[in-house]
Amino acid sequence: MKNVDDLIRSAEELAERGLSKGEIADELNVSRETASWLVERGGATPQPRRTETADPHDIHVDWSAVGRDSARLTYVGQAMADLLSKQGEAVDLTVGIEKAGTPLATVVAQELETDISTYVPRKHQWEDGDIEDLEGTFSRNFADIRDRECYVVDDTVTSGTTMSEAITAIREQGGDPVAAVVLVDKQGVDDLNGVPVYSLVQAIRVGED
Repeated sequence: MKNVDDLIRSAEELAERGLSKGEIADELNVSRETASWLVERGGATPQPRRTETADPHDIHVDWSAVGRDSARLTYVGQAMADLLSKQGEAVDLTVGIEKAGTPLATVVAQELETDISTYVPRKHQWEDGDIEDLEGTFSRNFADIRDRECYVVDDTVTSGTTMSEAITAIREQGGDPVAAVVLVDKQGVDDLNGVPVYSLVQAIRVGED
């Protein structure tokens, strides 16, 4: 994707396929606010365009060159695992945040010889309104979290909300998140909810438009 027009077209196509704005945000690696802005500009919803809405301040990350090739995905996952390798002594579980964090978490889990679990964040259900009214879930098809130290894996940190939510959910399930890792950090965070966050790449906006 080369420009904003490409993102608008992609958002419109995803909306027409029935994805929620939260899922679109996840697919395009942008914030929920940016996803709403893109969908509105594409006209894929029956709502009138809110032309007074300010342009979002965001950074789009396209890592599809990695994601579409299993060998590249493995190399990147191994690098992410290396960032975690010295964190914790009894970690036997890796939690991937769906959707894009799961294939990366699979490689990390294999590299570090842990079990794997997955977390579906509440933004996947979000369309409009208060996201606090929604609830994320852990898939029953993967490992249990209770009484286990774990790593948390996602593809990007945009605002830190999804990662913070996952960390809180893990603790509520009785797990102990020791460290987190992402492919790209757009906020420059070192710590979320007391958990150190590592990244292969930091993409930080400098100055204002």
